[in-house]
Formats: sequence, C-alpha cells, structure tokens
Amino acid sequence: MHLNATPIIFKRAKELRDKPTEAEEILWIYLSNKKLEGVKFRRQHPANKFAVDFYANTLKLGIEVDGEYHEKREQKFYDEDRQEILESHNWVILRFTNEQVLHETESVLKEIRRTIILLKQLYE
Repeated sequence: MHLNATPIIFKRAKELRDKPTEAEEILWIYLSNKKLEGVKFRRQHPANKFAVDFYANTLKLGIEVDGEYHEKREQKFYDEDRQEILESHNWVILRFTNEQVLHETESVLKEIRRTIILLKQLYE
C-alpha cells in the first residue's frame, strides 16, 4: 500500500535505503527476513508523500526511527502531519529515537513484538 506515493517519493525512498542510519541498520538486523514474529518488513517504504523507515504491509504497521532533527519545532509539526495522514489509513505507527534503538534495543524490540501480536490478533 503506497497511498498514492509519487515517483519522487519512490526515488527518495531508494536513496534512504542506500544510506541508512546506524540505528536503522541495527533495527533492520532484527526486522529483516521475517525474523521478528514471522512478519515481513520493508525498509523506506513509500507512502503518500513520505518514506516510512520500516513497514509491515500485512499489519499496516509502520516504524519510524527518529534522529535529533526530529526535536526541532518544524520537524515535529511535519511528523505529526505524517502520523495523522498514515493513521487516517488505519496504519499503526511506532516511533523510537536513534538512542532508544542503539542503547535500549531489547525494550524497542519488546514494544514492536507486543504491537505485532496485538495487530495479528486484530487481522487474523
């Protein structure tokens, strides 16, 4: 589900896949190849006017890993807009900071697992 993403967004998503952050690389180790609860995730998935860091289509689950720039006022507004648009399509969006992924990996994975289990119950 790409939510009418434009070719520009597809191009941007590919660029982001080619240059992941350290936190994204670490999280991808756990999400790739259906390693987490057997769920297939995609990296930098185009959706509407955004690229979602990780996305599981079967569950409509998006995961965002936010760097420091997400603390800026303008970026917070943009992130809130993104969240509203994606949630209006019945997506669930989990947000973690780079620091959480890098230093609290197990608690991040625990939250993702918990959400996956709840969504599986909802969709099965």
